[in-house]
Amino acid sequence: MTISGKDFINRIDHLKSEIWVDGQKMVGKVSEHPAFRGVMRSKAQLFDMQNDPALRDVLTFISPKTEKRVSFSYHQPKTKDDLLFRKKATELWARTNFGLLGRSPDYLNTGLMILATSHKLFAAKDKKFGDHILQNYEYAMEHDLTFTHTFINPQVNRSISYLEGSEENIAAKVIGENREGIIIQGARLLATQGGITDEILVLPAGGNFIEEAYIYGFTVPSNAKGLKFICRGSFVNDEDSSFNSPLGSRFEEMDSIVVFDHVLVPWEKVFLYKDLNIVHRFYSGVNFNTMLLFQSVVRMIVKTEFILGLAESIIKAINISEYQHIQDKASEIIAALEIMKGLHLSSRMNAELDEWGTMIPDAKPLHAAIHYYPRVYPRLVEILQLLGGSGLILLPTEKSFESPIRKYIDTYLQGSNSAAEDRVMLFRLVWDLCMSAFGTRQTHYERFFFGDPVRLAMGLYNGYPKNEYTNRVEELLKEDV
Repeated sequence: MTISGKDFINRIDHLKSEIWVDGQKMVGKVSEHPAFRGVMRSKAQLFDMQNDPALRDVLTFISPKTEKRVSFSYHQPKTKDDLLFRKKATELWARTNFGLLGRSPDYLNTGLMILATSHKLFAAKDKKFGDHILQNYEYAMEHDLTFTHTFINPQVNRSISYLEGSEENIAAKVIGENREGIIIQGARLLATQGGITDEILVLPAGGNFIEEAYIYGFTVPSNAKGLKFICRGSFVNDEDSSFNSPLGSRFEEMDSIVVFDHVLVPWEKVFLYKDLNIVHRFYSGVNFNTMLLFQSVVRMIVKTEFILGLAESIIKAINISEYQHIQDKASEIIAALEIMKGLHLSSRMNAELDEWGTMIPDAKPLHAAIHYYPRVYPRLVEILQLLGGSGLILLPTEKSFESPIRKYIDTYLQGSNSAAEDRVMLFRLVWDLCMSAFGTRQTHYERFFFGDPVRLAMGLYNGYPKNEYTNRVEELLKEDV
């Protein structure tokens, strides 16, 4: 059953998860803390949209189990029309935050759905593990839960030959088990929105599969005993306003280290345990990454639309559309937008059913998109910087417009067809996306959104079917002239 935004905020506040910000353990309601209140309000808006009668059919579907309305993000697509349904819903949600929330609830809800649809894979060694992922999915769907996840081991030593000694215990590993569950000790990166979701999804991380203690998959409530979220420095504070930080004040997604300090994970939350064969089949056989990319590329398209809107707004504000180099720069954004839209459309139109009965988008164009976007996004940001020029540096704050010097600001910072305050608001919006701490994190986030760009390129090259094209070359070479 879908919940309201108020329900979401109250539920997360009630968890009282252990969150550390700036060296201090957070006390009180997390929804009122400056580092989290903006993003929590933005997420609450998404839940309220699900209950809007005008949007209900776009953002929800009828649960086959309870016959109640549940979030679109838990829907198993079985046809191409189902994929279109997911695309439209994701797009609608993403446009409320301009594609800036990389971890909106539909991202990991989609991941949980695809794990559940392939529950028979996890039951290969022990039926109970398949039952566990299915039961956790159904519970999450019926209660409209939210998730973060961890997928990276701490970057202590990235040498190929590095293996942790048994006494070090840095990367999270199983250190014991009992009748109640498994015990996890160590740390994981990189939990975006860590501490402000109902649960955390923990999946196998590369590099340590040589030892069974690192082979596991489970979900656990964010307030589990011993679970700690150690946050990076926040980009917002009590003084930040929607005028000064129009994006960061609303959409700052905290990132955190997740520390498992002897965390007991109940058996019923474990769906993968000490089975290397399943790990090997996990990403290819389950299509986990493909479905996450299908959601993510929609978000990237929406974000690129926003960038195009910002660029054109700058062009109009300072009347620079007549210059050829300006048109050329804006056209780069248009080309990037259309490339991403075309790749996503291709993935949907060439989708096929997998062995579990799920309609899976064609992975090839999605992998091309995730190869392309981390490279083009920094250029899109650079274009905004070039269009704005010095205007992105000379930006008075909100209080300047409440001071005696306003008359000077009104005169000297007005736009070609806009008042100074409107022009400054626009340029602060652009600055917050491409020059503030929030905006810099956005660029870095897109660069590494799905992993190391070089490894992604290797995966695209090695996984792409090329024989058809080399065969044509061979046939040509064999022809008699």
